[in-house]
Amino acid sequence: MKKHLLAAGAAVTAAVAAAALATPAAAAPSTPATTTTVTAPSSHSSAVRTVRSGERVDAGGGYTVWLTRQGKHWTGPDGFEQFRSVVDGNLDLTRPALSHQGEGTFHSGIYGGPVRPGRVEVTDSEGRVTRATLLQLPGRPDWGVWYAHTAPTGHDVSVSFYARNGRLLVELPALDF
Repeated sequence: MKKHLLAAGAAVTAAVAAAALATPAAAAPSTPATTTTVTAPSSHSSAVRTVRSGERVDAGGGYTVWLTRQGKHWTGPDGFEQFRSVVDGNLDLTRPALSHQGEGTFHSGIYGGPVRPGRVEVTDSEGRVTRATLLQLPGRPDWGVWYAHTAPTGHDVSVSFYARNGRLLVELPALDF
């Protein structure tokens, strides 16, 4: 089952299932019982890898990811090419934004906004945290792509986007469809 989620600032949109609203974690009134609170970050931030437009990155497990000025592209083991736009108006890059596309244990999405990215983390229902790899195009610090592989789980995962200073910018809670 493929799940496509999108959060732009305060809005969370389920692109395949249905639209739902959420707020960034800093303003959220409560945390769902299935979401594990992420601990404070270490003093070092993960580096963002800069790639050329169209440069294909082996994301492991048969997945390939690449960026163009129009957005995120990826293929999975089935070879089917997929695309998520950054120019269609679905992401408001004037504020912190985060999207999530999940395919089994492979998770990826777009992050963006005016704050320099520090890291993206994926947390499963068992509380295991996986730090994502971050990619961006040269001269495009306002958005980039993240991807990660997680352990198999029977539940959805939550995804958190942090600034370089460790401040939580946006969190997509785990949603069961």
